[in-house]
Amino acid sequence: MKILQIISSPRGEASQTIQLSEAIIQKLKAKNSNTSVTVRNLTVNPLPYIASNHIQSFNTPADIRSEEQLETIKLSDELLAEIKDADTIVIGAPMYNFGIPAVLKSWIDHLARAGVAFTYTADGPVGLIKGKKVYLAIGSGSVYSEGDYKAIDFIEPYLRTSLGFFGLTDVTAFRIEGVSVSALKDQAMQVALDKLSILN
Repeated sequence: MKILQIISSPRGEASQTIQLSEAIIQKLKAKNSNTSVTVRNLTVNPLPYIASNHIQSFNTPADIRSEEQLETIKLSDELLAEIKDADTIVIGAPMYNFGIPAVLKSWIDHLARAGVAFTYTADGPVGLIKGKKVYLAIGSGSVYSEGDYKAIDFIEPYLRTSLGFFGLTDVTAFRIEGVSVSALKDQAMQVALDKLSILN
């Protein structure tokens, strides 16, 4: 099994989404001893935001791209190769101001290439990256999976929609919630870890 781990929290060992991601990976490795893990840390090596030169390069047919355009899309090609090579993708996604971190959004933007990650057909868009399992490790200060705040959970729906557009539809989300709520924070990690039992 080849696992691709995506890190979008800058908090290192203090990050609870990184801790939850690592716990997911350990569960997967326990079931398959022949497992390798590739880590893409978006905070240590942040991606450039999509600019006009990226868009022009993406939209230029591959056989007529200039050397400059090939260099412009080199990183995007690398990211796509990583995700295509993986069997399983584990994405850590802390909630920042109701959404995902900018570095994670940039990663998705570099993947979102017509003809590579998806294509348009007479029946609508079709994802081209298929046959992979995705696990989301979502962290938030309050509880957004249910209750009053569920309507403003923009993380899981956004990630499911974006990844699904690429063909990544087999997605399971795990959450560590309430880390800023006094009555919940002390047990938040254990509650999240207990839910990983479905991976046993």
